[in-house]
Amino acid sequence: MTDSVSAAEPRQSEVPAPSAREPLSAPAAPSAAAAAAALDPSVAAARLSAAAPSTEPEQYSLAAPAEVRAALEAVLFVVDSPVSVPALASALQLPTGAVEEGLDALAADLDARGSGLELRQVAGGVRLYTRPAQARWVEAFLLDGQHARLTRAALETLAIIAYRQPVTRGRIAAIRGVNVDTVTRTLLSRGLIVESGADPQTGGGLLRTSELFLEKMGLNSLEELPSLAPLLPDLDSLGELDALGEGFGDGGA
Repeated sequence: MTDSVSAAEPRQSEVPAPSAREPLSAPAAPSAAAAAAALDPSVAAARLSAAAPSTEPEQYSLAAPAEVRAALEAVLFVVDSPVSVPALASALQLPTGAVEEGLDALAADLDARGSGLELRQVAGGVRLYTRPAQARWVEAFLLDGQHARLTRAALETLAIIAYRQPVTRGRIAAIRGVNVDTVTRTLLSRGLIVESGADPQTGGGLLRTSELFLEKMGLNSLEELPSLAPLLPDLDSLGELDALGEGFGDGGA
């Protein structure tokens, strides 16, 4: 009898004595999901939606002219080609008029503080450039004395493309009197010209100048190219040269 009673009752050594110094644990706070489950489904959904982080991009507002000028300077500092005013207005969420005023203020500020950068309008847009007065230092740093200039043959070919574009390699070769495959590959690799479809008559690839060409020449459009009419053959002669161009491999260019 003694054994059965002692087996049913826990021994005194197995029951931990409560400590007077040990505070009672607070009940765990209910989880967000449990709290939401206790509410009306529609109310719970609304509360959880309000608590969730927003996935929409944060909206910014540029109010002060100095903020607009600083934002324009930052954007133009990182672009690698001229940017149009509408594109800047879209990015900064501003009217085009405010962007134009900001660009004028930025240009004036750069001039006033003698910055090594200046704002130029080229190729239908705007971009920051180093000032001509600092060109030798930039050139020395980037090229370290190595000048990568275009050859005379490349300049002649580029001039023909600029004034007769779009034009095939065969027609360029007919005007120059030599094969131009190597030269055109050089101009393509430099980004000064681009391919622009094929000639419907000969099937030869057409070439034209690129936006980079306008940028390097400091032009807004091809209409600003200087006139070379006194130096070029008349139209009849050019027509004859076009016919001769067939012999320079338009079809395989």
